Amino acid sequence: MKERLEGLRGEALQELQQVTTPQQLNDLRVKYLGKKGALTEILRGMGGLSAEERPVIGQVANDVRAAIESVIDEKQNAFQQAETNNRLLAETLDVTLPGKQLPTGSMHPLNKVAQEIEDVFIGLGYTIAEGPEVEEDYYNFEALNLPKNHPARDMQDSFYVTDDILMRTHTSPVQVRTMKAMNGQTPVKVICPGKVYRRDDDDATHSFQFNQIEGLVIGKNIRMSDLKGTLLQFVQQMFGAQAQIRLRPSFFPFTEPSAEVDVTCVQCAGKGCRMCKHTGWLEILGCGMVHPRVLEMGGYDPEEVSGFAFGMGVERIALLKYGIDDIRHFYTNDLRFLVQFARM
Repeated sequence: MKERLEGLRGEALQELQQVTTPQQLNDLRVKYLGKKGALTEILRGMGGLSAEERPVIGQVANDVRAAIESVIDEKQNAFQQAETNNRLLAETLDVTLPGKQLPTGSMHPLNKVAQEIEDVFIGLGYTIAEGPEVEEDYYNFEALNLPKNHPARDMQDSFYVTDDILMRTHTSPVQVRTMKAMNGQTPVKVICPGKVYRRDDDDATHSFQFNQIEGLVIGKNIRMSDLKGTLLQFVQQMFGAQAQIRLRPSFFPFTEPSAEVDVTCVQCAGKGCRMCKHTGWLEILGCGMVHPRVLEMGGYDPEEVSGFAFGMGVERIALLKYGIDDIRHFYTNDLRFLVQFARM
């Protein structure tokens, strides 16, 4: 039996040296070490050995098994290493090659202009106040000196949810809410940015939904000259130090006196061109001193305090700042238009 085991060892080792694939290796493992393999067949004859021969033959059998398993493990490791090397070669990534340039977005021009406006007024000591876009008729109209059936409501005819709830037509309701929240305390110095909604037909200068920023200041001895100085500082930071303003008398139910504000034409610097219809001026916003009735409804005594308010459309400022001729460009998502502002 000892000779058979030694012969089995030599035969197995010789065949293992000729293995070239993992499948051949596995077949030889089964052939020599499997449950029905050659080594198992030889060991079944150990029952006929004497007690003295069994330990000797058992040791020889263990040595034969260990020698075969050692070569099989060595071959198995070699195959695994070769497979790993082949995968590494096949999946090699040259990290020195330039990567693919992914397109990146940029801030929308309206958001950019809105932030610039906010930055100007924050620098002047204002804080930002916000309110709901779906508003009560009281805050949107009545508390701003626009009672029901007032003819001035016609110019802001809007989208009603119920008889007393509507999509706000301006951000002035935020001013009212701010005054009531202050409980008569001063000073009040806020700007109110946000979306507003009006029943307008879309054209080059109008939209049923647009962005507005309004401002409110309340305190003692607030005068029209304070309003003019504030607006002059604003336009010079937005359009350059050469920009000037003029105030034209106008009417707003919530301010008295009221004015429309013009800025020197951004294209011709006031000399006169097609953009400004050869006047040298472009309308930019509306403003005025807060109406005494609005102060009263906001919780203030008009005999003790005064204030001014102003409001502007963000789209209007952007049109002038960038020389854009159609407001609809802001909403059509045309990348050919939007990409121009990525570098600004």
